[in-house]
Amino acid sequence: MTIEKFCQMPEWYAVLGEYAFPTRFVPVDPDLAKLIGTGDMEAILQNTLSYSMIAELKKVLEKVPGNCFACVDTCAPTDTERYAGKRGATYSAQSTFANLAASEKVREAARNGLVKNFCIRPFRRMTWPREFRLFIVDGELHAMSQYHLDRHYRRLEGVRVKYWQMAEKFVGKIADRLPDGKIVMDIYITSGNEILIIDFNLWGAPTDPLMLKTWDQDWNRTFGILLMAPPVQLNGDVNVSF
Repeated sequence: MTIEKFCQMPEWYAVLGEYAFPTRFVPVDPDLAKLIGTGDMEAILQNTLSYSMIAELKKVLEKVPGNCFACVDTCAPTDTERYAGKRGATYSAQSTFANLAASEKVREAARNGLVKNFCIRPFRRMTWPREFRLFIVDGELHAMSQYHLDRHYRRLEGVRVKYWQMAEKFVGKIADRLPDGKIVMDIYITSGNEILIIDFNLWGAPTDPLMLKTWDQDWNRTFGILLMAPPVQLNGDVNVSF
């Protein structure tokens, strides 16, 4: 299997689902995917294919406790208003479908023939300091970056060695299930110190290298865990002139 194929959620979930959030997959009719790619929300929401999809989503959501989080095979609707306000949490089948259809990321994936499933899992309000991006080369962990770069999290300093060792051990455990070559894996570390896989991404742009800043690195070396530095404090007399 190619890395491109492996990065599609139904593919990697089939071999690593035990280490991920429980997820259900709802097949998308190819004609509906093409319609979503147009971005014409009025036409999308009034189409009979959309009605059928919403009916299927309703059956799935009835088995999901509370809110859900929905994405498609290769991307999540992180560019939508609902994601900005509610981190993508939806409750009804209608709002779940509308949120996916409103995402330009999802629309682009649909135009590229990459929307074959809606992927549904229970919504979980994750603690940002526990999310990380791992950079894996031929089954070995070479770097681990803080995922949310909004600020320095002092609590991470005390667990940075522990988290790196946990991630290194986890990657070693699943290495034989990963494709050869370079791949990016996003994870969440629970309060019980369990690692859950969030997603896999292709190596290089448009995937963000986060704390590594650039993909142009010597990937024969191991970078360890990379965290935002604490803010610089200025001491003594500081004279500023304009």
